[in-house]
Amino acid sequence: MDNSKRYKTVLNRFDQLAEDLAKHEVISNQALYRKLARERSELEQAAGLIRRYLELGEKIAEDRELVSSSDDPEIVELASTELEEFEREMEELEEQINLLLIPKDPDDSRNTVFEIRAGTGGEEAALFVADLARMYRLFAEGKNWKVEVLSSNPTEIGGFKEIIFLISGENTYGKLKFESGVHRVQRVPVTESGGRIHTSAVSVAVLPEAEEVDVDIDPKDLRVDVYRSSGPGGQSVNTTDSAVRITHVPTGMVVTCQDEKSQHKNKAKAMKVLRARLLEKARSEQEEEIAATRRSMVGTGDRSAKIRTYNFPQGRVTDHRIGLTKHNLGEVLGGDLDEIADALAIANREELLRKEMGTRQKAGEG
Repeated sequence: MDNSKRYKTVLNRFDQLAEDLAKHEVISNQALYRKLARERSELEQAAGLIRRYLELGEKIAEDRELVSSSDDPEIVELASTELEEFEREMEELEEQINLLLIPKDPDDSRNTVFEIRAGTGGEEAALFVADLARMYRLFAEGKNWKVEVLSSNPTEIGGFKEIIFLISGENTYGKLKFESGVHRVQRVPVTESGGRIHTSAVSVAVLPEAEEVDVDIDPKDLRVDVYRSSGPGGQSVNTTDSAVRITHVPTGMVVTCQDEKSQHKNKAKAMKVLRARLLEKARSEQEEEIAATRRSMVGTGDRSAKIRTYNFPQGRVTDHRIGLTKHNLGEVLGGDLDEIADALAIANREELLRKEMGTRQKAGEG
């Protein structure tokens, strides 16, 4: 498929953006300037590869002309060898460029609301919730992202029935969105005296943080209840009604928060979680086709799909969606998630590329 025409359009847009960013009216409009600068930054890597691709196209045409017209066997041999190398490089460039030109998820740049809940496995599952929360916190800190706990429900021996936190920073959702799904752990629980390996499960939901402008919440649709905070075992840990429970009546969604001593702070945190959940619900309804594609590839919080297994006896981590197995469990739980996250992102982009190419071929392009 000859992509030269499409690539030239992208290159022209990249060059045009450079001219636009130098205009006084753009410089004076900071919102527009940031928007155009971000677009040019996103095209920069692809533009460099496209220039090389188009340059190779010209060289290939010259070598083909030499091969077909020259009477000198030595020149023909040299041109043929060079032609073979150029064509191989051009094919590799085409694959890289196409991947870079896949439209980005507009939510990738958003902050991320993380929800981790204990599933099957009782107290052992709750302990693994704490392990995963620590893993994601260390991963975030390694990237200089900010982590803020929005809500938690701790157990008596150090685990969590549920923990919800906000991760703020550059491209957090784009990096973490493929963590949604069921995470399975295989190990000997601390509560097991016989040394038997148990399998427990924890669900992870990764949601883009919603801004107030994204989700219109009518205060009349909210029922807000306040009560005294409670700790493990149900004992009261606060003498005032600072804990907050918000019910979104139209959807039945319920969010609670009791981590802060201030009722106002708990309500603000609960509203962040509610907005994120309502945004995800709206996205799922409006973009079902996209959601189905992502679910089939890497999941979007579908709790029925076991996406990853952490096997302690073998020191192994396996991501079942892409068949990736790593024997560095300790490092992964210590926050070393980049290799897995990058592999999932690449697999997703390749799947999107296959679908895009199929669509373009059906439309008669190229």
